[in-house]
Amino acid sequence: MSEKNHRVSRRQFLNYTLTGVGGFMAAGMLMPMVRFAIDPVLKAGTDQDMVAVCEESELTNEPQSFNFKIEQVDGWYESEEPRTAWIFKDDGGNIVALSPVCKHLGCTVNWGSDPANPNMFFCPCHYGLYEKSGKNVPNTPPLAPLDVYEHKVENGTVYLGSAKPKGEA
Repeated sequence: MSEKNHRVSRRQFLNYTLTGVGGFMAAGMLMPMVRFAIDPVLKAGTDQDMVAVCEESELTNEPQSFNFKIEQVDGWYESEEPRTAWIFKDDGGNIVALSPVCKHLGCTVNWGSDPANPNMFFCPCHYGLYEKSGKNVPNTPPLAPLDVYEHKVENGTVYLGSAKPKGEA
């Protein structure tokens, strides 16, 4: 082949050069915008901070429902999310904090609301039952125990963290 067939004309050279420079400039302008748009999604999630819920002196052997709020960040949106916990002292005087979310379909369980089972957590959606400890009753819809909140007591105040499956908390 002759060299004439492989030569680039001035017009083609300028076209290639301007297209390349324009592409680099466009990438330079778009990259910060793309980074800004996806950066919150790429950030690693953090564990929930401990939140003051109640005074230890308020707790009895009977489970009580306590409402509290946590700070939640979803990408760019920050909000206060309401939560509830069933908190009581077991026979050994240890504090137990259970999530009210049924492990069957996510309904809310209540303490002692079923007349046939007065000392159990009851899920009215599909008649799920949990023992006082949060353990699911066999042959009822829930397949796992209620989640347990991480907790600590400082200066007589009970603080709760995130709810985790019973074996992990």
